[in-house]
Amino acid sequence: MAPRSVSSLEIWRAAISLVEDAYRSTRGWPREEVYGLTSQVRRAAISVPTNIAEGAGRGSPGEFARFIQIAVGSMYELDTLFEIAGRLGYAKTEEVRRLRAHLATLIRRTASFARYQEFRRASIGRP
Repeated sequence: MAPRSVSSLEIWRAAISLVEDAYRSTRGWPREEVYGLTSQVRRAAISVPTNIAEGAGRGSPGEFARFIQIAVGSMYELDTLFEIAGRLGYAKTEEVRRLRAHLATLIRRTASFARYQEFRRASIGRP
């Protein structure tokens, strides 16, 4: 059973906050990266809440868990992209540390939620 509204999910709200952080962070990056690293960071960030929302709309715990795992994959991608941005000097070390800490927390919470959805799927015997 999907939540009444995706906005009721704490992980979705945290993912929206992550998108805001990603956009704020990339505003000052070099113009030549607008179609490169900047675009990639923004797409990966947007993928997190949109996959959570799509999974919520699927109606089955198994499908929900699958889309949540896709969101987790996007978070790992984003973590790597922030590390690259830091190494290239596009983001300050402290900002990269803060963004990656936010991601680590969200990854743990989201992965735990996916395990819960898998447990629900197994309990009711549905895909």
